[in-house]
Amino acid sequence: MGAASMSIPYHDYYETLGVSRDASTKEIKAAYRKLARKWHPDLHSGAKKAEAEEKFKQINEAYEVLSDPEKRSKYDRLGSHWREGQDFQPPPDMEGFRVYTTGADFGRSGFSDFFETLFGAQYAGKGSTPRARVRGEDVESEIELTLEEAYRGTSRSLQVAGGKACADCHGTGVRGRSFCPTCGGTGSVAETRTLQVNIPAGVHHGSRIRLKGQGYEGIGGGPRGDLFLKVRILPHPVFTVKGSDVEVQLTVEPDQAVLGDKVEVPTLDGPVVMTVPPGSRNGTRLRLQGKGLPRKDGTRGDQYVRLVIDIPRQVDEQQRALYEQLRRLRRG
Repeated sequence: MGAASMSIPYHDYYETLGVSRDASTKEIKAAYRKLARKWHPDLHSGAKKAEAEEKFKQINEAYEVLSDPEKRSKYDRLGSHWREGQDFQPPPDMEGFRVYTTGADFGRSGFSDFFETLFGAQYAGKGSTPRARVRGEDVESEIELTLEEAYRGTSRSLQVAGGKACADCHGTGVRGRSFCPTCGGTGSVAETRTLQVNIPAGVHHGSRIRLKGQGYEGIGGGPRGDLFLKVRILPHPVFTVKGSDVEVQLTVEPDQAVLGDKVEVPTLDGPVVMTVPPGSRNGTRLRLQGKGLPRKDGTRGDQYVRLVIDIPRQVDEQQRALYEQLRRLRRG
């Protein structure tokens, strides 16, 4: 059937949720959750309760459209038509519209005439407020690791705050003919879970580890969100981390710097012997190739050894005599 001539009230879903027309999915979801809790009808009484029920319907309908990419795209195709005022007529270039009139803005289906005109009346007759299947929110947390744990991998037991489906309404947000008072009509309640998390070897500072399905439970039977753990590597007493490379300071005696020597150097894999070349200066950086942290391509970074020449604060008589002899030689 072509476009009907009857005009119906236009619903600005972006205004209903208080978001911009280019809002992200995450922003839309956050706005929906906030408003759903604010306008839960069981939190109001008297005339305010009727207003809350109407607001709650509007909020759910707006989220039903804007959270669904296909519905949102169709809604956004109205383009400049939404600016024509409070009355809406399907544009002539959009086929398949049919106007359903109920004598009120919201019919028995819980959706407005505007919604049913745009998307059809497949929800009619359900007899309750529409419930979108909402994917659960993602949870972000931080995990602190020692450098050795990050390098070799480890296992941790973590307490994670999240959400689960409300047992009283089975995640629907509705109990009987009213909204569930336990979860505030959102379908989920807070919970704290203990997870055993395996940290893979080779994670870096700032890495994000994704644990699929370990975030908040969804609303209305929607899937769980994910848990993201941001890695924070604790300061190390020996090594300094710079991306995939590590650096260590090594103290050498003046004679070792002048004449060269074989010295033992700590690495992530254990101590190794390294050559200090003759004539090394204070601050010289020597490289141990492939002794750093793993890279994404399977190779490893390098370890740099910064030399610090130890100048003795006190010397005995024999050492002083030798230093004085060196000074006379230097002066010619």
